[in-house]
Amino acid sequence: MEENPLIPPFVDLAWCAGQQRRIVLADTRWYLDGASGQDAYEQGHLPGAVFVDLDRWLSGPASQDEGRNPLPDPAVFAEGMRECGIGDSDVVVAYDDAGGVIAARLVWMLRATGHHAAVLDGGIASYAGPLETAVPRTAPRTFTERPWPAHLLADIIDATSPEFQVVDARNRDRYLGQHDPIDPRPGHIPGAENVPCRKSLDQSGRLLSEAQLLGNFQRAGIESAERTVNYCGSGVTACHNLLVLEHLGLGRGRLFVGGWSQYAHAVDLPVATA
Repeated sequence: MEENPLIPPFVDLAWCAGQQRRIVLADTRWYLDGASGQDAYEQGHLPGAVFVDLDRWLSGPASQDEGRNPLPDPAVFAEGMRECGIGDSDVVVAYDDAGGVIAARLVWMLRATGHHAAVLDGGIASYAGPLETAVPRTAPRTFTERPWPAHLLADIIDATSPEFQVVDARNRDRYLGQHDPIDPRPGHIPGAENVPCRKSLDQSGRLLSEAQLLGNFQRAGIESAERTVNYCGSGVTACHNLLVLEHLGLGRGRLFVGGWSQYAHAVDLPVATA
């Protein structure tokens, strides 16, 4: 397995159609308000797509100390991929109905452990044909358990260190502390710059041009991903920013998985709202 996957972090359906390698489409729909992604999948998904449950396979147990969606134990992740019919040699193309900001979590996890994976640009809306309701039969595949790479992760100490540029991927109102539907303290980590992941998308849910994406990060003073710590509410949508940085050729930053859901519970740490 290659440490740096050769495929780009974002692909479209035309790219998928041109591949001779085995591609697994992964439906990763998940909703912060608790709505069921599984139900959405069963009501209609891309032909042949498997459903990957974020809560079951892409997250560990929630806690105040670790956040709402900590990374699962590598053994749990490997078990989930095997059960979903994803193997070590497969190319995974993940999608959602939110422009890829949820699918990015699975893609980041796979790429971080050396697997070939990409977000489907435009998500489920990019498919013009009729959706499918039949659940495909999947035979378990060989998926090797691998540890999470320390050099791509950050903790709460890194997120408060002047050594790193800290990037908040949440919407502007949550960053400013004007609105927070789920965490105990509104605001952001002092010193963090706001690059909302959803501002990387046009109205159809597709990626903006590289020039526009680059401008979003440059306005926040980000010229390289290498010394960045990226966070969101709980380590899901921040993965989209990390993939966009990689897409722009700016390198690979670090993910603070606990994000605001961990930081907001650390009441001894300061909060910024301006």
